[in-house]
Amino acid sequence: MKLLEEKIQKEGEVLGEDILRVDSFVSHQVDVPLMEELGRDMAEHFRGQGVTKVFTIESSGIAPAVFTARALEVPLVILKKQNAESLGTEVWQTEVVSYTKDTSYRLTLAKNYISDEDHVLIVDDFLANGEAATGAIRLIRKAHATVAGIGVLIEKAFCPGRKKLESQGIPVYAQASIQAFEGGKVVF
Repeated sequence: MKLLEEKIQKEGEVLGEDILRVDSFVSHQVDVPLMEELGRDMAEHFRGQGVTKVFTIESSGIAPAVFTARALEVPLVILKKQNAESLGTEVWQTEVVSYTKDTSYRLTLAKNYISDEDHVLIVDDFLANGEAATGAIRLIRKAHATVAGIGVLIEKAFCPGRKKLESQGIPVYAQASIQAFEGGKVVF
């Protein structure tokens, strides 16, 4: 999506060889009109595929996921990176390794927010190795629900995430696909 690529070129900051900071418009300060447009685009891509819920992982995927869910007129469920005790209900959990932080966390979904009749669209900010998305898929499958697809704002196409997800039969839609970082610049 040209609008997102232009925003990345203007405000994104390349750190090292494989990290892109987008906190000025996605993860710390949110460009609300941009997120609304990205949400509408994401919804249009998956419209007609029977999506009953949108899932995202706290916290950077929340903004685009809210607008995607709104455009699809379905509930949004935010998967938590916290202990089950704080949710006060029965939960599904799985371990996930963070690409950018090189740490692991327990991804948590309250059982009362999913049923075996749900067809879930997962929306997130980045796709690199596919670990976060795979964790979300594990939780959805534990509940005997199905996955409509994965929608991400930014894909690092030089990482194995897309291939890993598509090999499981999961459709992937990326609004911006980064081929490489060269000389501190993003190559789409």
